[in-house]
This record gives sequence, structure tokens and C-alpha cells, in this order.
Amino acid sequence: MNEVVLVLNKNYTPLSICTVRRAICLLVMDKVEVLINYQRTIRSPSVELPVPSVVKLKNYVRFNRLNVALTRKNILTRDKYTCQYCGTKRAPLTVDHILPRERGGADNWENLVTACSHCNSKKGNRTPEEAGMHLLKAPIRPTRIHFFQQFIHEDRQDWKPFLFMESL
Repeated sequence: MNEVVLVLNKNYTPLSICTVRRAICLLVMDKVEVLINYQRTIRSPSVELPVPSVVKLKNYVRFNRLNVALTRKNILTRDKYTCQYCGTKRAPLTVDHILPRERGGADNWENLVTACSHCNSKKGNRTPEEAGMHLLKAPIRPTRIHFFQQFIHEDRQDWKPFLFMESL
């Protein structure tokens, strides 16, 4: 039951990801229809249900924002838990301001990156250019679709068409 389920709005736009337990509750309350199932079933003493993989809401939910909240966890997720200066994944990770706050750097997606403790202290209160360091990739503002795409694994290939990764 530690699978995740892609939840689509009535117009098939990706809305969220929930647990199998939550998806089954929505199904029992007749709020969703199942589009795709996993190859497994879940049993109770009286019912056997296929485990849903993709569900679609029966009623449209007004939610046109594709923005992602600016949090430490979301920055680490965007950068795949990798230091954006040296590429390590092993060291303790921090969030670094490319343009330091003391020099007018803002707390926004384009100015924050994941950095290991060593690189963060090496860079200090300087820009990467001043410190002679280079970013592995430029930071961007992600959309919810970027975060949904990280859940694509071998058993979730059927999510790709709903996340604009390939056609049906």
C-alpha cells in the first residue's frame, strides 16, 4: 500500500499525487473514476479491488496554479539532492543563495540552489564567479508537472501521457 496514485482533474490535467489508501477512499465515496490500475489487488474480508494507479475526479476542481511552494525540501527535490557546485550527493546538503542576501539576493527559485556544506562555506558571501565556482545547471522555477515526473518509474510508465512526456 505504499504506492502513489496520480490524481487528475475532470479535464485530465494533473492535480496531485496521493496514497493508494486515499484513492480508494475517494473511489468508495464515488468522487473519482479509475483510469489505470496497477497489476495488484487489495483485499478486505468482503471486497477485492484492483489498486488504482491513475484516477480522475468526477467533478471539476478550480485549481489553475501549477506553482510549487518555495521550501527547502522542494529546492532539494528540484536539484535531485545534488550539490549544484561539485555534484556530490553524500555530504550534508544546505540551500545556498547564488547572490548572497547581504548583497540584495532574494529568496526565489532562480537565486537558491542545493549546495554541500563544503561548497557553501567555500563560496561564502561571494557570487559563484567571484569564488571561481560554476553551477552544474541554472536554477529554474519548477512547475507541478516537474515534480510529478519524478515519480515515473518502471511500474508507472502509464503516467507519462498524463504528464506530457509522450503521446498515447
